[in-house]
Amino acid sequence: MSVADDYVARIEETCGEEKDFIVIFRYNKKDEAIRKILQKAKKEKTTSPIIFELTFQDTSFRLYGTGKAIFRNLKDKSKLQSILTELLL
Repeated sequence: MSVADDYVARIEETCGEEKDFIVIFRYNKKDEAIRKILQKAKKEKTTSPIIFELTFQDTSFRLYGTGKAIFRNLKDKSKLQSILTELLL
């Protein structure tokens, strides 16, 4: 069990060669997860107080204050797991 498993309720993936992953954080841990991610990731743009465009380890993603994140253009789920582990440590 990884650190990310404590924070992530489920992961959904889109189809295609370069996959996008939708991460839904556990309701009771979402605020803590958002805080940790915002501390470690680089903010590219803030659309509103609850939507953040971020990058971390050359991966761009969008984080929502509702407890959802969309990671773009990842090769596989193992890459996502390693990024989430780094962000949520």
